[in-house]
Amino acid sequence: MRAVTMPERSEYVPFHDAYMAAVAGREVVPLLGAQLGVIDSFLSLSPEELERRYAPGKWSVREVIGHLIDSERVLSYRLLCFARGEGASLPGYDESRYADAAGADSRPVEGLVAELRVVRQSTIALIDSLDEAALMRMGTANGWRISTRAMVYIIAGHFEHHLNVLRERYTVRLT
Repeated sequence: MRAVTMPERSEYVPFHDAYMAAVAGREVVPLLGAQLGVIDSFLSLSPEELERRYAPGKWSVREVIGHLIDSERVLSYRLLCFARGEGASLPGYDESRYADAAGADSRPVEGLVAELRVVRQSTIALIDSLDEAALMRMGTANGWRISTRAMVYIIAGHFEHHLNVLRERYTVRLT
């Protein structure tokens, strides 16, 4: 696996600070691989746990899994664009609209887990294909300047953030 060093503070915006903090001090690419095991632990959740919402109007656990799928796809696309030197500014995305349209609550957890695994494996393969110059390139998404290597950390940190929310607010047990 490729080693990706922690980005400098100038390579991302304050919005991403919590994601960076969630993975600080860890080897990010091995962490992305280890998160595959956590993805598999969604299969052990009961139907009641998968339907759980920690408050009215909040996503169910299934919807959080769907959000992880959509977000990783969007973030990995940004990573690809930045790595390839895309000069155009990439749009933001409305995670709530995506979640509403995804229909994750009506999907079997096995399908959600299989899809999330494939998306993560694709992300890791993309990262492994990049050279140092590609990792250092900058791009713009949602009006923010971000480096490719910062995107790698954002992907891992976003996932860790949601795992923490699932454990603390939804009180689901994940490995």
